[in-house]
Amino acid sequence: MDTEIDRERGVLSPADRAYLLGEREMDHEQSKRNAEARIRRRIRAGVLDFDLLLHTLPAKDRRQVFEATTTDDAFLDGLRAMVAFVYLGTERYGVDFEDVLEPAIRSSEEFLAATDRDESVSVDVTFEVETSVESTLEGIAARLDAGEPVTPRELFSVIMQGDYDARSHDRITLVRADEHHAEAGFLDRLAAYLDGEVSHVSDSRAVIHLGTETSGSEQE
Repeated sequence: MDTEIDRERGVLSPADRAYLLGEREMDHEQSKRNAEARIRRRIRAGVLDFDLLLHTLPAKDRRQVFEATTTDDAFLDGLRAMVAFVYLGTERYGVDFEDVLEPAIRSSEEFLAATDRDESVSVDVTFEVETSVESTLEGIAARLDAGEPVTPRELFSVIMQGDYDARSHDRITLVRADEHHAEAGFLDRLAAYLDGEVSHVSDSRAVIHLGTETSGSEQE
């Protein structure tokens, strides 16, 4: 998660980011409702802008935006978060993500074939998701309370669920055994979200230091 507040305004203003991160206090309940309504309007307006961007933004500008994916990890994480935001919103609130994904990919592939290869193509899009239960959040919380290692994905799941206060620990030991959550930078952003600091003990093990403990005290 990108917790930088003061970067250039996008869909969210710096004040919006501060509010969502809990760093901006609202004196009245009405002020909170106004802030939340403003954020919802900006998200919707931002989504609608993509239709305009898709059809009118010059190719040279699109290229310069997406060239950053090869060098800017934060930008690539933002793209993943953007897709995840759409996936969660559609799947949870009444629209199949496949109904968004399939026509978008189909029309894009048709466009690429016509403009890059002078071809007309038929596009078949297959989208499948399989999930299997690895652990319960209650079990992850119990392991955290016992000081046992968890994976970054497990810690992320507990944090996102919202009922467990991971900041109550002085340190959290992580075993980096899970796919993209083990990528460079993710643990640092996870630690920053918890107001902590990460130290990398080995290629497969890290510690997030919270409270008064510092990374210099790690002797594993």
